[in-house]
Amino acid sequence: MKLAIVTAYPPSKVTLNEYAYHLVKHFRQNDDITELVLLTDKTEGDKNINFTESGCKITVKECWTFNSYLNLVHVTKAISKVKPDAVLFNLQFMKFGDKKIAAALGLMLPLVCKLKKIPNIVLLHNILEEVDLGSAGFTSNKLMQKLYGYIGSSLTRLILQADTVAVTMQKYVDILAKKYDATNVKLIPHGTFEILEEPNYETPVAPFKIMTFGKFGTYKKVEGMIEAVEMLRDVSDLNMEIVIAGTDNPNTPGYLESVQRKYSHVTGITFTGYVAENDVPKLFKDSAVVVFPYTSTTGSSGVLHQAGSYGKAVVMPDLGDLALLVQDEGYRGEFFDAESPSSLAIALQKILEDNAYRVVLEKANYKAATAYPMSRIAEMYINSFQTIIDKKSSVKMMQSQEVIL
Repeated sequence: MKLAIVTAYPPSKVTLNEYAYHLVKHFRQNDDITELVLLTDKTEGDKNINFTESGCKITVKECWTFNSYLNLVHVTKAISKVKPDAVLFNLQFMKFGDKKIAAALGLMLPLVCKLKKIPNIVLLHNILEEVDLGSAGFTSNKLMQKLYGYIGSSLTRLILQADTVAVTMQKYVDILAKKYDATNVKLIPHGTFEILEEPNYETPVAPFKIMTFGKFGTYKKVEGMIEAVEMLRDVSDLNMEIVIAGTDNPNTPGYLESVQRKYSHVTGITFTGYVAENDVPKLFKDSAVVVFPYTSTTGSSGVLHQAGSYGKAVVMPDLGDLALLVQDEGYRGEFFDAESPSSLAIALQKILEDNAYRVVLEKANYKAATAYPMSRIAEMYINSFQTIIDKKSSVKMMQSQEVIL
């Protein structure tokens, strides 16, 4: 199968590029894939396709640009030129831009594939029905939220024109089936990027590094985490450092710089900036606990799956999709009130002062992560594509027989 993937891809800074990297890594090792064609956004640096493992040929075609109104045209031309057997779209609603028209035009691409009769699957990482538009940086205006809801429903119907829409949580399957009468939605879990050798669960070397990882400023805010550590320093002898790994969310440029200024008096804070793929393992391995300072959620958490693969204890708010992942996939963590730094401080203290409890959490998260390695996820997509191809072949054969008769 010659598979085309429409996605952002490293060194891109556009969302979901890291997910694409790991998915490609495992697709190329599957014997059913003869060639991968990456239809990516344009970047200044070369695309990261220098895998050490053997695998199929990879062709990169940079054919779209974030916020361009011509992405629909350019990607369609690229698909027509490469003639893939199937197309996978790695999407969320703001994938092609944070300008509304540019984003919407890009989401019409699955319909284009349908009209061209090319087997296609949309991997949809979130659904607008489960996004807090205010917290996620879209709009806090109630009237505009209603308008976004209407637009979002229209865009969802466009996306549902795909042969199959894959979502990462069962709750999303249920919502799309109920609201849109969708019968082409299926659950394919997020998966874990790297399944590493099980860690030895030794007590982390002090200072305990309390780490958070992501794009910050909208629904991911680090002020409460900093204040929680300061509170904990006042009542305990724990030697702690804060590691804020990542960059600003595109919707909130300058956020982390403002945080650095506001908390310049606080000792032991590291702002790493952008974390290259090769530096991610050390980031997690050096951490004593991973914190999710979220005020809302927008989908299955890749960072939680990464934390699990490194066997790390996590502290998370008891809300939305994070709570569902604990329920559905077996992850465990200490929960806190998203609006209360003191609640976060108590959660951190429970883990850092109780080594046995920390190890229980670490073992549970490693076990949950190893249940869905990316190799298994890639196989699930390939099987889904084969089902679509077989169905289309059967329909075509029946139509041919009807013509003969």
